[in-house]
Amino acid sequence: MSDAALVWLRRDLRADDNAALHHALTRSRRVYCVFVFDTTILDRLVDRDDRRVEFILASLAELDRRLAESSRAAGGGSSGVIVRHGDPVERIPALALELAVDEVHCNRDYEPDALRRDAAVADRLASAGITLHTHKDQVIFEKDEVLTRQGRPYTVYTPYCRAWLARLTPAAIRAYPIDGQAAVLAPKPAGETLPGLSEIGFRASDPASLPILPGSDAGQALLADFVGRMGRYHEARDFPAVNGVSCLSVHLRFGTVSIRALARAALGQAGEGARVWLGELIWREFYQQLLWHHPHVVDRAFKPAFDAVRWADDPAAFEAWCEGRTGYPLVDAAMRQLNTTGYMHNRLRMVAASFLTKDLGLDWRLGERYFARRLNDYDLAANNGGWQWAASSGCDAQPWFRIFNPVTQSKKFDRDGRFIRRYLPELAAVPAPFVHAPWEMDEGRQRSCACTVGRDYPLPIVDHAEARARTLARFEAVRQASD
Repeated sequence: MSDAALVWLRRDLRADDNAALHHALTRSRRVYCVFVFDTTILDRLVDRDDRRVEFILASLAELDRRLAESSRAAGGGSSGVIVRHGDPVERIPALALELAVDEVHCNRDYEPDALRRDAAVADRLASAGITLHTHKDQVIFEKDEVLTRQGRPYTVYTPYCRAWLARLTPAAIRAYPIDGQAAVLAPKPAGETLPGLSEIGFRASDPASLPILPGSDAGQALLADFVGRMGRYHEARDFPAVNGVSCLSVHLRFGTVSIRALARAALGQAGEGARVWLGELIWREFYQQLLWHHPHVVDRAFKPAFDAVRWADDPAAFEAWCEGRTGYPLVDAAMRQLNTTGYMHNRLRMVAASFLTKDLGLDWRLGERYFARRLNDYDLAANNGGWQWAASSGCDAQPWFRIFNPVTQSKKFDRDGRFIRRYLPELAAVPAPFVHAPWEMDEGRQRSCACTVGRDYPLPIVDHAEARARTLARFEAVRQASD
């Protein structure tokens, strides 16, 4: 039994079903909780009104209240979250010494930079006689837990999914409660308060640009709402104008909901919708284990041969893609949704990524970094995996000649143009048959709907058929060179 412990919160901003917090509470007489606004990450952020920082700070405020309420209800003092600002390699050992704790608990992270950070923290703590205990929390299965019969990591999703499901047991998704142990939550040191945005070097963003409410309560409310719609998920998930997805990705990213709770919700329902949604959760873990076993994917192709692809060099085209000025309405609407809200529908992520890499012929890393800057739910493993999938440099079993046609995708998944018009008001009056390809309207029709293509809305930046031919040639050259 430990006399005192410190729980280092990172991607787990919740009290309930938190593995590190649960284990600390069950083995310690006093438990403190800390979150560090990591300057090694924050200093690299381009935007000082980054929505993710707001989400974290608001979620911490809710968690602070929840811990205080739980502690008081159990007969303890007024607990909460201690917040520090700086490099965790320095801040965590310093706070551990200040509080005279015997051990530090945290939930494991699997990204290369995080692994280096945690190793450095562990070393500093060990030199002071303090042990760092890490716990599995952000995934159901980690590292080498799901391997092929030959003991190798999976590189194709479908067999990984089968093996994942075969390994699943009730114990793997059990909850980690804190009720019953909350009395050992220690009071925060005197004078400890949560910082404001300005104190950590940020400012508030446009309220309209943060459409998803922060905090565990909001995450649970979204989950409850989605459970009622989960049965239709497989039918509705690909249509961006329809309320067909869970919108839980940002909550999963920052741990305001637990992956175990989501898996339990999916397994608690019968039917195709629940099965398909569970499959999406397994995709997330597939990319996590891929990053763990193949960390080179962070900045290189999963398939080394495709590092030889000769991508185009066209900064103007990249800027047009970023700003939603490609002349292809579904692509442009997707990018404007991202820029406005920090969110992009999953179908549109595939369409936008395919357009950048296969139509514009630009390096997938450019798009991956732009998404990393803009997405509220940015997750290195999932973002990298999705981009390499679209660029055909990743672990997908499909060949590289899969190229999305942006007009066909638009007609199939936004048939009436509802989503397009939401983000491209210049196309508001364009009739549905032409909203997917406005350049096909004659001059008279353009005048009648007050949309002159080339003035009010751009002409296509590239011809899809010609771009497709260039992409096929680009990849064929790599194939021949690697034979």
